[in-house]
Amino acid sequence: MSGQPRTRGALAVAAGILLSRASGLVRQMVFANYFGTSVLADAWTAALRLPNVLQNLLGEGSLSASFIPVYSEFLGEGRTEEAQRFAGAALGLLAVVAGTLALAGALLAPWIVDFVIPGFEGVQRDATVMLIRILFPMTATLVLAAWALGVLNSHRRFLVSYCAPVFWNLAIITTLVTAALRFGYRDLSLLNAMGWGALVGGVLQLGVQLPFVFRHLGRFRPSLDRNAPGVREAIRNLAPVVGARGFEN
Repeated sequence: MSGQPRTRGALAVAAGILLSRASGLVRQMVFANYFGTSVLADAWTAALRLPNVLQNLLGEGSLSASFIPVYSEFLGEGRTEEAQRFAGAALGLLAVVAGTLALAGALLAPWIVDFVIPGFEGVQRDATVMLIRILFPMTATLVLAAWALGVLNSHRRFLVSYCAPVFWNLAIITTLVTAALRFGYRDLSLLNAMGWGALVGGVLQLGVQLPFVFRHLGRFRPSLDRNAPGVREAIRNLAPVVGARGFEN
């Protein structure tokens, strides 16, 4: 009987990844239709890559090595209240760290662009700075979405969490097509609208998971309690992963 839940879980993961990849492919096709290989296309690619450093450091991979093992251990031992306290503290601390880094990235966007991609000038540089100021907050939201994914995965609820990125892609596609009808092709306003669509998509990717997360967490409260059960262990687990990922970036 234990094989059946595992099979269902594997199928849910596969279905979610398939839908996410398919919607991502459509997003790339729509983007290529409007921007092609223009300087604005390069601005989008660069602006999307730079905030992703934040997601690589604090996102799904890092949380899988730090948050999920501790939370799953509490669940396996029937320590539900401690699991809830730990999840709330993890969410609060993660939100503060990701939010602070996102704010710093947005404020320092012009200097980041000049330092990392000094070849960008004129409208291309301006577009990249504009997008980074939008996409850093988006990435912070996606980090919180990774926390939600960790909770759901620990409860073996895979379909919603792995389908959630579809909403990010759909938000970008919808915003891009709608804005194109108003602003036309390869316009800076169109690129700006696409950035805001990505931010909305990040909120949706988090929001679609929250009702299912709350169903499992019950009456939990986000907090900044570093003394909550499991927090110190999770931080110890997280430190080497963040260090390794930072070195790779």
